[in-house]
Amino acid sequence: MKTCMVAEGLSIRREKNGSSFTLLVPSLKVSYGQALAVVGTSGCGKSTLLDMLALILRPSAASRFTLELEGRSEDLFAAGPARLAQIRGANIGYVLQSGGLLSFLSVRDNILLPGRLMGLPVTALDRRATELAEMLGIAGQMEKKPQHLSGGQRQRAAIARALIHRPALVLADEPTAAVDQASAEDICAIFKTAVHETGSALVIVSHDRPLMERMADAMVTFRVEKPTPVDACSTLIPRENAL
Repeated sequence: MKTCMVAEGLSIRREKNGSSFTLLVPSLKVSYGQALAVVGTSGCGKSTLLDMLALILRPSAASRFTLELEGRSEDLFAAGPARLAQIRGANIGYVLQSGGLLSFLSVRDNILLPGRLMGLPVTALDRRATELAEMLGIAGQMEKKPQHLSGGQRQRAAIARALIHRPALVLADEPTAAVDQASAEDICAIFKTAVHETGSALVIVSHDRPLMERMADAMVTFRVEKPTPVDACSTLIPRENAL
C-alpha cells in the first residue's frame, strides 16, 4: 500500500499546574486504504497524538513529519500556520467523539459543509453526499436536524461529513464511545468499508482494544512512564510490537 503519512522522532511537551506530560512518537506510518487503530487508557496521549496528526497541535520536535499526496510530499513540520490550515482543510477529515454536527443545520448541510468551504462544485458535492448517505444507511435522515437522530445515526453523519471531500487521511477520536456495543460494531464495520472504498487512510483512536483488534488492519499503543509524581512520559509503541 502507498504511504499516506510518516511521523518519525515526533515529540510534544505540555505543562499545566506544575505538572508535565511528554508524548514521544519514535516512528509511525499510515498507508492509503489502511485502518490503523490507536489504543490506550485514559491520559496516555491518544487525543494529543490525533491532534498532532490533524495539524491542530504542532509537535515540539520532529525528524520527519510528512503527508504524501499525489505527486508531492508535504513537509508538515516546516510548514507555517496558513499552509497547515490549507493542507488540513483539503486533505484531512476529522470525526469527533461527540460527532460535532451543527444543530441548526440539516444532516445534508452538515455533510456538505467541508466541501462548500473548499468551494467544490455543488452538483458533484450533492451527488457525493447522496452516495455516502446510502453507503452509511442514513439516506432517509438527510433533511432532519441532528438532534432528531439516534447516536449511531449522528456518528454515521459525522463519518459522511469527514469523507465528503475525499480526504487523504481520516482521523476519528473515540467514534463509538457514545453508542452501545452492537452499534459500535456496526459503525466500525461501515466506517472501515467506507474508507476502503474511498482509498483514504484511517487512524481511529479507541480505548476498546478487543473491538479494534477485530476492525483494524494494524494497531499501535502506548508505554507510559512516570519519572516523578508530577511528570509523565508516554511513548507510542510501533505497530509490530502492539498486536
